[in-house]
Amino acid sequence: MRVRLLMLVGSVLLTTCKKKDDTGGSGINLFTVEDDLSLGAQVMAEIESNPTEYPILDSAQYATAYAHLYRMRNTILATGQLQYADRFPWRIRIIHNDSVLNAFCAPGGYIYVYTGIIKFLHNEAQLIGVLGHEMAHADRRHTTQLLTQAYGVQTLLSLITGNDSSLLAQVISGLFTLSFSRDHERDADAHSVIYLCPTDYRADGAADFFEYIVQGGLPRPPEFLSTHPDPGERVQNIRQRAQQMGCSGTQTYDQRYAQLVAALP
Repeated sequence: MRVRLLMLVGSVLLTTCKKKDDTGGSGINLFTVEDDLSLGAQVMAEIESNPTEYPILDSAQYATAYAHLYRMRNTILATGQLQYADRFPWRIRIIHNDSVLNAFCAPGGYIYVYTGIIKFLHNEAQLIGVLGHEMAHADRRHTTQLLTQAYGVQTLLSLITGNDSSLLAQVISGLFTLSFSRDHERDADAHSVIYLCPTDYRADGAADFFEYIVQGGLPRPPEFLSTHPDPGERVQNIRQRAQQMGCSGTQTYDQRYAQLVAALP
């Protein structure tokens, strides 16, 4: 049985190394889409079993805030630009921590947004730009590509056989500190524009976010920017992409965004 599994992995390696993968980079990804979904579900369980570190707002108690975020998510999914729009759950949870300017999307489309970043931004175009970026990481399968690079064949074998629970726990833990490559970040930025271009939103909303960070005079930049490409470079690239694609949306929905912020604790 193990020999057969090794032959299977070898076959995957030979096939995948011949061409670029669909994750926005030139590397390989030994994980299947089902693995992405499984890992994402386990990350969700890990996060939601730790309310001290991840105090998640109740979706019934804060239904108005969740409705705003799900409407923005649905706008992105309705563009038809995501490969796994119908396959991933794209479940959203809001983490109540005003000191954290972050959002992330686990493999398989499990989205987490901190109240800190919502209150930091000024309008929906900025936030939906960030959402598009994070959803792109999941849809383009950047995370499991990086895990393939970090753990390789052994991880895939362990996931298939279930013989190494400690390694699986290590993989899940590593997802919280994973640093995307510059290529992955540029790819996610570009796809944020691609997702928003068919909508009435300003498609370069993510650039507004990075520009605001550069100009905001923050005493300390958000932690997650430390390993990302230069914010100024990202502003330029995002705006150029929107211009090249001829995106015509102009809406930022400032008043509607104020309603979202007011609905938070």
